[in-house]
Amino acid sequence: MTVNILKGTMGGSKCDYSLLDLVFSVTGFCTFLIDVGTDFWVASEFFSHGNFIWFGVWIFFMVSSSVVVQTFSWLWYKYDRKLDGFEAKTSEENVVFGTERFLRLSSVLHIFQLGFLFRYISTVWQGVRLWCIGGLSSDFVVYMDHDISMLRLIKTFCEGTPQLTLMIYILLHNGHVGTFQYISPAVSMISIAWMVVSYHRAMRSFLPDKANQGWGSSVVYFLWNLLLIGQRICSVALFVSVLPYCLLYHFLLLWPPLILWAHLQKTAFMDSTFGEWLYRTIVGLVWYFSWFNVVEGNTKGRAVIYHAFMVTDSAILLTTWWCYRDSEKTQHYAIWLVSILVLVYILGILVKILYYRCFHPTLSSPPAGMDREDMMDGKTLWQNRRMACQFSHFYATEHSLLLTRNVSRAASL
Repeated sequence: MTVNILKGTMGGSKCDYSLLDLVFSVTGFCTFLIDVGTDFWVASEFFSHGNFIWFGVWIFFMVSSSVVVQTFSWLWYKYDRKLDGFEAKTSEENVVFGTERFLRLSSVLHIFQLGFLFRYISTVWQGVRLWCIGGLSSDFVVYMDHDISMLRLIKTFCEGTPQLTLMIYILLHNGHVGTFQYISPAVSMISIAWMVVSYHRAMRSFLPDKANQGWGSSVVYFLWNLLLIGQRICSVALFVSVLPYCLLYHFLLLWPPLILWAHLQKTAFMDSTFGEWLYRTIVGLVWYFSWFNVVEGNTKGRAVIYHAFMVTDSAILLTTWWCYRDSEKTQHYAIWLVSILVLVYILGILVKILYYRCFHPTLSSPPAGMDREDMMDGKTLWQNRRMACQFSHFYATEHSLLLTRNVSRAASL
């Protein structure tokens, strides 16, 4: 059976890109523009006030994350052009950016760090055309939207989490701050957790309709990510507040072993050796802040090892802060701060356990009313191979394994 990875076989008039999906895409694009504008505004504030070190660090986070995201975006376009039917599908949908016809334009835009922006514009535009003009299939819009969710997740951990750590450090360093400087880190933390939930929402779309999760699962998923990532960022920021020049040593001490761990797990997310190693370096960066499952198998065992390691490391960071802090300035809140961070981590773990006990689906067999042929001939075949791979790690079940095999098989036909 010949299957085109980009061509849906859902039949009928059913649209897999709902109006709510379009609203999320447009909202996400607006928040992306706001985030970029805010980054430049904060950088200008640092520069105008003579904080050149903070300005340099802030710009470094912006530039490095942009280069990483543009690289992933370009590599994915390079991989996709090799797929059977990609050019025909993009021509059929009148897609401009990222196609063979405009390859040179796409290359130039990525070099000038505009590739992700125009990829986002292309995705939103296709969604608007789908709902306003009609007569178009939704499969390619969904395909691009899944890539966007992964790229924004990468951007979040390459830029958002380091920037938030810096913001909290500055808050602690200045001693007295305005109301806005209290609110800004909190809003940034919620934004980071929300991007993780957006990734979770993309994973949900691969589930069969009857097994698809409700919004309650996303709320719980958001909550435990907010608690665990927030606690981690605060612990690192407290450590930096007393030993600012030791953060680089701490990061370089942890990052290589985390990359090695990803390598030993034999990840297979990208289609080239360079791309795979780039992916593993980003996984190592994500693991510095939060758990991210990258392969199938003993997920629970790896998660226990990871959290045991993070508990130990966070305890070292908080102990270091306690020993080197200014006891006079912090005597009124030190014990409360450490206690709250410990309780937040414990609460985060408990909420995470609640999620996996009550909200995370276990599909040990095809859902009721769907046999294997239905799964092989249905939407599992045209979905985004990269995100289907991530789905198989997120929901490591018989159904997810079947999905990954089918999508990989389709890509080779």
